[in-house]
Amino acid sequence: MSRDDFRFSFPKRIRYAEIDGQMIVFNARYLEYADIGITEYWRAVGIALSPAKNALEFNVAKAVIEYKAPIRLEEVIDLCIRVNRIGRSSMTTFFEFHGEGRNDLRAYGEIINVHVGLESGRPEPLPQHIVDAFERYESRALRAD
Repeated sequence: MSRDDFRFSFPKRIRYAEIDGQMIVFNARYLEYADIGITEYWRAVGIALSPAKNALEFNVAKAVIEYKAPIRLEEVIDLCIRVNRIGRSSMTTFFEFHGEGRNDLRAYGEIINVHVGLESGRPEPLPQHIVDAFERYESRALRAD
């Protein structure tokens, strides 16, 4: 994908605590960055991630990351996020990380989250208002039937 394929991006500055002995971002931090980006993306879509407010709970079912180029201390990267597909109870979110304002891919991947009941912990259908909000934001159909 191209950076232009993402409507949403969020800047993130790299801190000293996030790098490893090679002076680059430690690999486990990439999922943390994806989570930060996804949270901000949901906020931009207009959906608060507060179980007390809207009773939404998601579990990660799959996470894939491809590392392309190192990210270094003090760099600002853009966390580019978009929901690519919505199933009955799952959502597939794509992400790419680029240098701030540039089209220089550092990493990309996908995360599949499953909507689960707060009490049962079992998959439950995504509420239609959630599907509608993402489709409005992305200006395209996301539901896979």
